Amino acid sequence: MGILDGIVEWIAEQIMYGLDLFNSSVLGALGCDMSVFLRYFPAAATMYDIFVALAIGLILLIWVWNLFRNYWLGAGIEAEDPVKLSIRSVIFILLAYFADSITALVLDIGGTPYQWIMTSSLPSLDFASFESVLLVIIGVCANGAVTLIVLILIIILAWNYIKLLFEAAERYVLLGVLVYTAPVAIAMGASQSTSNIFKSWCRMLGGQVFLLIMNAWCLRLFISMVGSFIANPLSI
Repeated sequence: MGILDGIVEWIAEQIMYGLDLFNSSVLGALGCDMSVFLRYFPAAATMYDIFVALAIGLILLIWVWNLFRNYWLGAGIEAEDPVKLSIRSVIFILLAYFADSITALVLDIGGTPYQWIMTSSLPSLDFASFESVLLVIIGVCANGAVTLIVLILIIILAWNYIKLLFEAAERYVLLGVLVYTAPVAIAMGASQSTSNIFKSWCRMLGGQVFLLIMNAWCLRLFISMVGSFIANPLSI
């Protein structure tokens, strides 16, 4: 059993060191800053100007189409008031053109609590020491293949932590997609018939920022829990 225990212990140590690497690299890279998104998806920045031009073109097309529909009011076709439609179209052209500044403001507002969560002081965490703590505790309660039990517990811990990290990464990618397609989504607000699309995009953008902050909060709670357990393992 000595050789088996040594092999299992080595595997457990590598898993914990891998978690330590994930914690220091992935969690610190995520947030409301789009620099990491652009690093892995550089085409988003170059195609952004295309979306701005497409958005302005859509607004102008919707504007002309709704003005044309006013000529058919006598036939029972519904149409928007030309004056209100013109004002609305001009406003949304400006919003689409300055969509990058608007989304940057939203990300700056959402990034502030994210940074508060990420920079808050927590108990020092060393994932690699978690294995030795479990060995001490389980060794008191069990005999035999203690290291194998430790490995199973570490795998469960690692799997759940990595799932939380991947969920945060998914939120970050979705947020980047919403940010760099913002002009087209804003263009949908130029008409009452398509305004629901714009409202849904606003809810999605706000929801993704909120969920990203909640993911960071949950990850920090997880790290705090493990850090407190390592600091005082026999408190349970």
